[in-house]
Parts: sequence; structure tokens; C-alpha cells
Amino acid sequence: MLITTTATKFLKRKNTINLNGRLIDLSKPVVMGILNVTPDSFFDGGKYKTEKKVIKRAEEILEQGGTIIDIGAVSTQPGSEGVSTKDEIDRLVPAVKAVRKAFPEAFISIDTYRSWVAMKVIEDCGPCIVNDVSGGNFDVHMFDTIGKLGVPYILMHMLGTPIKMQDNPEYEDIIRDISMFFTDRVKKLIKAGVKDVIIDPGFGFGKTLSHNYELLNRLDSFKVFQLPVMVGVSRKSMIHKLLGLKPEDALNGTSVVNTMALMGGADLLRVHDVREAVEAVRIMDMLRSTSV
Repeated sequence: MLITTTATKFLKRKNTINLNGRLIDLSKPVVMGILNVTPDSFFDGGKYKTEKKVIKRAEEILEQGGTIIDIGAVSTQPGSEGVSTKDEIDRLVPAVKAVRKAFPEAFISIDTYRSWVAMKVIEDCGPCIVNDVSGGNFDVHMFDTIGKLGVPYILMHMLGTPIKMQDNPEYEDIIRDISMFFTDRVKKLIKAGVKDVIIDPGFGFGKTLSHNYELLNRLDSFKVFQLPVMVGVSRKSMIHKLLGLKPEDALNGTSVVNTMALMGGADLLRVHDVREAVEAVRIMDMLRSTSV
């Protein structure tokens, strides 16, 4: 049983996210499309090496109904060692600039755990959501930086670091342990002046197969925080390894798990396959509108 925490007492249920005066409506779930400009991401590494390909992918995300374009320049798949700050900036800034120039009204998220990278990209390219897979663990300056920048922040839970996070991860109670993490971090974010926080339980980041499905089964437990919940399961090992498939063959399984996440209260789906996720959202919306 979860108890309402000190952190949640400061908050009312958030149905909008404010990005530089523009509101993202989360009263119905939305889809975030992934645009990786890395050579080594587990599914689409190396696909978007040129500006033309970056813009084409961004256009695809928007045309298929994506609300947010999430641009990342560092792989955080299990076993990955990361890249230098310079390499991350050299990949990320041109990609964000290209997308912003081509689609000035698009909502952009940057997938980074470095406060200096977040500051540099936003100074050069304009306001973006910051999607931090480390939940502030990898950079002690991240929360204060987000507060000063005044942008939304995605707070994800990860146990350990990408290079070792799948080496026998253990929890006493996965929901309680992640909830304690969120409680502590939300309090610190509020203190730092961050106004808009999205929480992400971090499927696949320091979780066994069983952990991931327990998390999925109990996803609605995080409603106690009164914050939007993001789920990112797209083509991950919790799907393709369970089914004995390669990531490129895991679209159907991903759609099933995304639908289950929506049933559990997910407000954002972070995906490679935008059209299929948008269809899942539409079906769930129809189902809920006809319930009595």
C-alpha cells in the first residue's frame, strides 16, 4: 500500500505541460516519437546520420500523429558506455536546430543526463523538454539547471548505470522502491523551482524481465504522485526476449504492451513506431468514452 507523500501534497493532478508558454494537453494520452542520432542505439542506431534523414524522421513522427519529438545523441542501452560531452553536443545541437528550423511549432524533447548539454542545446536552439534517464543521478547540477531554464523535466528511474544496470538488479518491492525514489526527487525538483515534472518508471533500466512485468501490472500505483506518467517499452528486451524475437520483429508485442500501459494510466508513450501507438491511444480513448 502506498501512502501519500510530502512531495505529492504540493501537487494537483497535472493535465498540461508548459513549454515556453505553449501547453501540451495531457488530458488524453499523447505519443512521443524517438529520433536517435546515435550510431549504436539498439534498434535504430545509425539510421539518421544526415540532416536530411533527421528532418524526414521528424516529419514522419508528426505526420503519424506524434505530439513530441524526442531527440537523443547518447545510447543508454544495457552495456553502453556513453560518449563524451563534446560528442553528444556535436550530434545533438545540429539535429535539434534542423528539426526546429523545419518544424518551428513542434514540441521537442532532448534525451540527455548532462545539465551542461541541456543548457547548451536550449541556449542555441530554444526551449525543450529535458528527458533525463538518470533521474538526476549522473549530474548533481541537473535539477538546479532545469529550474533556471524553466523547462519541463522527465524524471526517470534507473537502478545503476547503463553499463552494469542489468547485472542482477534487486528490489525489496519494486513499486515501493521506485516510489521512494520519486518522492525524494520530486521534493528536490520542487525546491529547485521546476514547475512541470513527468515521471517515468524506467522499463528495462535496471529491471529483470519479471520486474518489468510487475511494474506494468502495477503501473497505476504511481497515480498517487498526481503527475503525468511516461512509459517507454518500444521494442525492448522485455518484449522481444520474452517472445524469442529480434527487436525489429517486436512491433506487435510493443503495441500490446503499450495498450496495457494505457490501461494502467500512462499519459505519454515513448515509441519508435508512432502510427501504431497513436492507434492504440485512439482505441483506448473510444473504449473509455463508451464505458458506463
